[in-house]
Amino acid sequence: MATIDLTAEVCKPCESGVPPLNEEQIAGLLPQVPGWVYQQGHLQRAFDFKDYYQTMSFVNAVAWLSNKEGHHPVLEVGFRQCTVKYWTHAIDGMSDNDFICAAKVNQLVE
Repeated sequence: MATIDLTAEVCKPCESGVPPLNEEQIAGLLPQVPGWVYQQGHLQRAFDFKDYYQTMSFVNAVAWLSNKEGHHPVLEVGFRQCTVKYWTHAIDGMSDNDFICAAKVNQLVE
């Protein structure tokens, strides 16, 4: 599978009936989002921070990015940690949008 710059891509609306990515496609995209794992049907990553302020700043940045892309994760927020989970609800599986957003979230902490 050819490597593309996921951060240069834009999320496209998914309609029900569009097939989710298969295991091979997911495995091919995972190396492009370092730190993320595909687990229990979700693309997820836990981020650790120095304090609550940094955690909440990250959460707000992810919320802004999510609204811009029109693709929203589940966020599990703690005092110094936030776990971000992506999957495409409309197709009940993984789509390119999940990987695009994961790559852009990685940029927030680079």
